[in-house]
Amino acid sequence: MHDKVDDVILERRGSAGIVRLNRPRALNSLTLGMVQSIAEALDRFSTDADVATVVMAGEGERAFCAGGDIRALHESGRDGTPAAENFWREEFRLNHRIATYPKPYVVLMDGITMGGGVGLSSHGRHRVVTERTRFAMPETGIGYFPDVGATWLLPRAPGEIGAWIGLTGLEVGAADVIYAGLADAYMSAFQLPELVDTLAGLSRGASHRDVDAVLINLSSDPGKGPLGKNRDMIQRTFRSSNVGEILAALHGEGSEFALETLRALQTRSPTSLTLALRLLREGKQSRSLGECLRREFGACLQILKSADFYEGIRAAVIDKDRNPKWMPATLEAVDQSSIDAYFQQPEPPLAL
Repeated sequence: MHDKVDDVILERRGSAGIVRLNRPRALNSLTLGMVQSIAEALDRFSTDADVATVVMAGEGERAFCAGGDIRALHESGRDGTPAAENFWREEFRLNHRIATYPKPYVVLMDGITMGGGVGLSSHGRHRVVTERTRFAMPETGIGYFPDVGATWLLPRAPGEIGAWIGLTGLEVGAADVIYAGLADAYMSAFQLPELVDTLAGLSRGASHRDVDAVLINLSSDPGKGPLGKNRDMIQRTFRSSNVGEILAALHGEGSEFALETLRALQTRSPTSLTLALRLLREGKQSRSLGECLRREFGACLQILKSADFYEGIRAAVIDKDRNPKWMPATLEAVDQSSIDAYFQQPEPPLAL
């Protein structure tokens, strides 16, 4: 069965229901229509007795999914249309659906997996990375913050690894994605077709344990990545709930990794860093993904009033000068009461 819905391709192969993001030239970045198509496919597959597993993948070799269509969010906020709110509302509901999906959900995080792509993958039960995986939550670099439930996922990584990922926005590879608890199995990209064929050959009643056995059979050890190697330093420097104290602690370290981390943080929006760290700390105390998604949704609506959001997207994807002028330009000038505004409950709230 083939069913092409705009930029999402649905396929039935054996007992597998396959969902493929089909915007390879746009690095499979998500639109509202794609989010709706994926949600409808998951609903259909969940009630189809002939579907044992669902496989989520991206077309092309460069990206699983590079995130949401931030240019469209920028235009919606600038023009005062409801498109951005509608997108976030449906995307976050999809993230929650994936986290609570009743059937084995296998996601192939091959290539760029960032932002909204993390929301489609890391909430899943069976997450596969490859040598081509380039994982990041790069939002602080565009005047935004880690969303799609990242404020639930990242605080549950070992030590302060999640704070490092969420604040720096830097890319990490397969070994560190697994180390952070954001993926489960590593295999070479050339093995992915064999993986899908094997899943398609499972019986209709296949369980999570059956899928785990398939992954164990095909996977290998990716070794130790930079985050794993620098865990103690990250723990020392990122344990504060004050971004300025984190920067000062990094200044006191002598390693190249610490300096690279410091350089990255110094280019990010001071408002975004302050907001992101507070969201991550509140996420650590939260009892559920739903609680975090609701909090993030309120912050999303507030971000549409933030100058840094428009400036960050301008510098990254519109003018592409990579030289944003943040307002305010320093951490010291960030007004804490302005951060408080991001924690207002939205009306209507996000329904999950």
